[in-house]
Amino acid sequence: MIMNKNTRYITNRLKLREPQAESLELFEQLCDRLELKKDINLEIEAAKVHYLCPTFKSFERDFPSICFALATGVGKTRLMGAFIAYLYYEKGIKNFFVMAPNLTIYNKLIKDFGDINNPKYVFRGLDAFVTPPRIIHGENYEYYRQQELGTSGITINVFNISKLNAETRSGREPRMKRLNEVLGDSYFNYLVELPDLVLLMDESHHYRADRGMAVINELKPVLGIEVTATPQVERSGRSIKFENVVYEYSLAHALEDGKFVKVPAVATRKNFDPEQYSDDELDRIKLIDGVRIHIETQAELEKYARENGRKIIKPFVLVVAKDTNHSGKLKDFICSDAFFKGYYKDKVLEIHSNQTGAEKDENIEQLLSLEEPDNKIEIVIHVNMLKEGWDVTNLYTIIPLRRSASETLTEQTIGRGLRLPYGERTGVDAVDRLNIVHHDKYDAIINAANDPNSIIRKLNIIEVDDSTTQDRKTIVELPSRVEETIGGYSFMEQIKLGIPDDAVPTDERKSEVAKTIAQTAYKTVMELNKHVKTFSDVKKPEYRNLIVAAVVQKTKESFPTVDFNDEVKKCIEKAVEEVTQLVTNIVIPVPRATVQQVLEIKEGYYDFDLDTRNLNYRPSDDTIIIKDLKDGKIAVINSDGSIGKEDTPENMIVQEIVMTKSDVDYEKNADLLFKLVGQAKAKFATYLNQDEIKKVMVTRKRDIAEFIYLQMREHFYKEETRFEASDMLPFTKIEVGFGEKYSADELYDFRTYVPAGEIRSRVFKGFKKSCHSLYKFDSSTEKQFAVILEDDDSVEKWMRPAKKQFNIWWDKYSRQQYEPDFVVETADCIYMIEIKMSGEIESEVVQLKAQAGKKYCAAATEFNAKHGGKPWKYLLIPHDVVKEGVFFNWLAKQFEV
Repeated sequence: MIMNKNTRYITNRLKLREPQAESLELFEQLCDRLELKKDINLEIEAAKVHYLCPTFKSFERDFPSICFALATGVGKTRLMGAFIAYLYYEKGIKNFFVMAPNLTIYNKLIKDFGDINNPKYVFRGLDAFVTPPRIIHGENYEYYRQQELGTSGITINVFNISKLNAETRSGREPRMKRLNEVLGDSYFNYLVELPDLVLLMDESHHYRADRGMAVINELKPVLGIEVTATPQVERSGRSIKFENVVYEYSLAHALEDGKFVKVPAVATRKNFDPEQYSDDELDRIKLIDGVRIHIETQAELEKYARENGRKIIKPFVLVVAKDTNHSGKLKDFICSDAFFKGYYKDKVLEIHSNQTGAEKDENIEQLLSLEEPDNKIEIVIHVNMLKEGWDVTNLYTIIPLRRSASETLTEQTIGRGLRLPYGERTGVDAVDRLNIVHHDKYDAIINAANDPNSIIRKLNIIEVDDSTTQDRKTIVELPSRVEETIGGYSFMEQIKLGIPDDAVPTDERKSEVAKTIAQTAYKTVMELNKHVKTFSDVKKPEYRNLIVAAVVQKTKESFPTVDFNDEVKKCIEKAVEEVTQLVTNIVIPVPRATVQQVLEIKEGYYDFDLDTRNLNYRPSDDTIIIKDLKDGKIAVINSDGSIGKEDTPENMIVQEIVMTKSDVDYEKNADLLFKLVGQAKAKFATYLNQDEIKKVMVTRKRDIAEFIYLQMREHFYKEETRFEASDMLPFTKIEVGFGEKYSADELYDFRTYVPAGEIRSRVFKGFKKSCHSLYKFDSSTEKQFAVILEDDDSVEKWMRPAKKQFNIWWDKYSRQQYEPDFVVETADCIYMIEIKMSGEIESEVVQLKAQAGKKYCAAATEFNAKHGGKPWKYLLIPHDVVKEGVFFNWLAKQFEV
């Protein structure tokens, strides 16, 4: 069936995931067949549903009620919003009653449905919901008058079933059924009389048999919609399935699809006998192992974020305690010096029902802000599992203490940690995985993993070693040698010696000038890749003069009081010569090319409004602005007496963005650029007069341009379709890498013996030919290969490329870039190298990556052949041939692909 226009519109505007879109499409078909009226024949209506959904058996209520079962983390709240929107757009229904199972979800739903400033506002993007619907809830319904309730527009009633249950104890009527003097009737009777009331029940498995639900049944809505991750209730020790399920997307299905939820993994110790330990000792072992996993996860998340330019996620650990006394003992241990040297004393939060007053309020506030970067909590202790509605994406480790194996592995246990921080899987295991620490029954876990219906798979069992280390980890920058050298003390001192005292009198100021000269020279050299054809071209006089001019201009702008006499200019010329020579000596000319199985890239900037809250520049006193009264053009007299170019302030800022940012195309983005500059100008107008505005816009044009551009980058889009190799430039800068190590660990010389099992946790130094000064290795084979490269006279330069060095996508369905192990330059060739276990050489993944690497090498060779550069070759080397005494030339001849 083809979606109708409203279903398609809602699906696209709300960016529904596949299970949500499938649910909405089915909902459309059901709504087309159902009467959606009161007092209808339930048997006939049920037959209509059964015809479309054979698994459906019964409404189970006195009105039509259907259930959509979606796994936690897939997006049930957004789906409810899609249902509401569809019923309004397609059927004209305006009255909805949403039932929440507890206070947490109740408060969350009020914000999600009614607060347009809430980032999770579910109707964002729908034209009929630009003004949010009227939200009536348990605290405000008594204040509405009949005429107000009858006005046009969408009304969503949100009520808490727990409160209704409390109000109906001892046979009392709930407050909403009592006479309301403002209405002249009870609010409940008002709802009963509505001809188009639709009931939505969130996490309905919690309250199907509650007293409050009996009250809700009396509303007799035209349709009931249940959404839950658990379409069953527990009675007398057995599970009873819902009979009105029309669509189910289970956790097992979500895990199979591999898109919308984290992968639950059990962390356990092999050959571990829990009978040898007391309960307290077992708790401590689990806590230590869990936090060791947390430390690893923390480092991996930061590394992933830095390498990919994404928000750094702050993970936390959830400890599930038996009772409040147990919880207190656990907290005491976590706060002791015996637990990671007391590091977590101020980073642990205890939550249980015995807390009251200010302590409870403060803890709840910290609990609800756990995703915020300034929240320092890393461990949360809770008695029993926190309830549904605690909607966080940064829970990465769960430690259930004193629980049976069956309880530990239930969907309810892991449900709180399934949501993904970036909304989808990244392809990086540590970022996509939820760890559950469970040491009690290793064999039971293995058996469960063999069950095809289990949510735990064999591949998702992590064996924790019995190490007792409690060291923390840190992320280390692996700098490129050229940037490290140019920014180093001796290079700076060399430049400073050429700056005369009469031009720059103080040593501190000389250091600042020298830094600007060196950094600008390096940046300009690397940006010449858009103008030259080979790496060596940057040393030609015409390009060297361009670099010198750029450095002089930048230095003048940064230090307008410096006297740029002949000695200063000679100093800059010498610095440029040395930077150019250094770059060509140290850097491997890695061509920039995009290799993909697709042919076209579309990119640009979405329209947006400039956030001007921090745009507060004021005019300086050392620049004179001359304005032409006829055409408004501006001339600038700088403090050094030079006269700047004439133009309008707006044009000057737009030109600054276009000229300095290669990814901003004027033809495509002119309207947006002038709009943003206009908004910046409007902000200045709130506190400056017209002359001051012009002065600020002219004198601070570069700062304003950068301010605007940084926000533009946040709204950049890139759509990729088929192509093979394109966007070729002769070279690009050597990217910085990132690696992790134990905080207390030293940097190891790469020739030092390190046990194979410890190599991945070490950072190595001491290289002479490499493009970076520090490296990490994944295996002893890679470390040995680095020794071969350092010792072989035929090798001029080599590197282990950082994650973003190459833009090679090895499979059209893969979201990960291909990262070669090594790049090696010799006198007549450059090699891209992959080292693999000999038994994996012929595997599909390794061969696909090799094909992608070959495509890059072929494209680089073809480009270089036209312009006098070196050819590229791809080597795929088995691990067992990398041995001491082997020469690189032999490996290159034997293993070229």
